[in-house]
Amino acid sequence: MGKKKISKFYPLFLTLSLWFVDPPEDLNVVAFRLFIIFISVILSLLIQAIPMAVSVIAGLTFSVITELITLKSALKGFSDSTTWLVVNAFLIAGVIINTGLGRRISLLSIYYLGKTMKGLGYAICSAEFILGPLVPSNTARGGGILAPIVDSISKELGSRPSKSPQKAGEFLHLVGAHANLITAAMFLTGMAANPLVSKAAKEVFNVDFGWLDWALGAIVPGIIGLAGLPLIIMYLAPPKIDSIEPVRKKIINDLSKLGPWKRSELITSVIMFSMLFLWLTKSFHNLGTTTVTFCGLISILVLNVATWENIVKNHKAWDTLIWLGGLLTLATNLKDLGFITWFAENLQNSLSNFTPLVVVMLLVVIYFYSMYVFSMLTAHIVALASVIFVIASNIQFEPFIIIALVAYLSSLSGCLTNYSTGPVIIYFGNGYSTASNWFKVGFLISLYHLIIWLGIGSIWWKIIGWW
Repeated sequence: MGKKKISKFYPLFLTLSLWFVDPPEDLNVVAFRLFIIFISVILSLLIQAIPMAVSVIAGLTFSVITELITLKSALKGFSDSTTWLVVNAFLIAGVIINTGLGRRISLLSIYYLGKTMKGLGYAICSAEFILGPLVPSNTARGGGILAPIVDSISKELGSRPSKSPQKAGEFLHLVGAHANLITAAMFLTGMAANPLVSKAAKEVFNVDFGWLDWALGAIVPGIIGLAGLPLIIMYLAPPKIDSIEPVRKKIINDLSKLGPWKRSELITSVIMFSMLFLWLTKSFHNLGTTTVTFCGLISILVLNVATWENIVKNHKAWDTLIWLGGLLTLATNLKDLGFITWFAENLQNSLSNFTPLVVVMLLVVIYFYSMYVFSMLTAHIVALASVIFVIASNIQFEPFIIIALVAYLSSLSGCLTNYSTGPVIIYFGNGYSTASNWFKVGFLISLYHLIIWLGIGSIWWKIIGWW
């Protein structure tokens, strides 16, 4: 058997090896064994030998067979509003891509802003910022829409992975990858796993950290981060090209091929802006974030922007339904059985000699840089976000600040490696940068993020009354 075929059984080996180990004195055996299944599922997600959904279903099924949870309890996560927020957003994002709206927005951003190499960097950031709240899969947004355009532009400028990658390609790919992570952090709908943080905040702090709060807290540090990104990347990976005239001609040609705005693009644009308006004005009409996505999806279908037959072909949405709903179930049951509280209390004891501020800073740094040992943002969030919240809930510190730091740094931590999330893998996989240089740039960008979000971010959060 090949190495990958064997590796798919590693989570099973881990489960069986720990199953009959006695739990700690103050932890019941059901909670302990469910934790064993949980970490086995996380291990499977890290190995990526089988699809995420299969890993989660296997964990849920084993939990039911061993009578750790009931079948009814195992299915609870699939009815959660958080799960359906992401599913609906994926379905709508498919329409944005299929109508060509996402590509048109990207090309228009490059056309209007991309008059210099620095301008191309800002054009990529602008396209990410516009699409960020609308396309909840950062892989679909970065890898599916923008990465192919960035790669095409690089080659048009005479920069290829095998020849002159530093001419333009390395700079543009680094900007694209890191801009994607910033916009993923800025919006609740910027990355598929973001609602997991919002859900954990509600369960631990009883705080509704919804779409508006998420965006409000991120808007200033996020825009500043995007504004400075091309400048810092230009310093870390300077492009070696003077004229970008070939790109100007290509973009004009690509836009002419798209032709005038289609009916489907116009209607989709109106629906998207209507959804954003409803999210921003929730305090007036009290429609939840998920309810708004249902309204948007129904509008798309009723106005014949897309057919139901085409929408249901979006397998990413249904795949997300399975793995996200399942992970919510496992995490919720671990909390209900007392494991998260037990673990957090034991970890907190080791931090008892520090002041609340020092504890929060230590937790933030540990959470951020622990991404080095995770191969995907989702696994990182699932494994640690709730634990950080529970520990922090027992100290005298403003909950909104703790929630914000975990929420935003969850995506930003993806800057550290070349394997953290789908779009980063795609941008790196295009071959314009070496692994060592990617890691070096990533670490320096991580310091840039911490300065902005801990420094400017905390000042902004003070202005809006979060502390």
